[in-house]
Amino acid sequence: MFPHIIDAVRVPRPGGGRDRTRPDAVLGDKAYSSRANRELLRARKIRAVIPEPGDQIANRKRRGSRGGRPVNFDAETYKGRAAVEQSFNLFKQWRGIATRYDKLALTYRAGIALYACLIWLRQ
Repeated sequence: MFPHIIDAVRVPRPGGGRDRTRPDAVLGDKAYSSRANRELLRARKIRAVIPEPGDQIANRKRRGSRGGRPVNFDAETYKGRAAVEQSFNLFKQWRGIATRYDKLALTYRAGIALYACLIWLRQ
């Protein structure tokens, strides 16, 4: 799935205007574990919570000391990603939302709100 952004930090602008926001961390699955993605996040001072795929681990170990360090991975923070994925899967259970039959964004959004109410009432 798509990477998830958690806990945005508000940065006020000196000249006025809307505050800039920068997330503290980005949660992603193994598909987003490329060096380019990690360097982009590191340049913007955003923590990447993305597990390293097995083939990247094997290549790093094969290269020995030239392979570099293992990536920093916080398993506790990554567990929060499961809650987001499960909520997306709940919404996909409703056929109208999953297939996006609605032509207007307004009616699609209303369907999501309606289904959110139904989920809430069931719990």
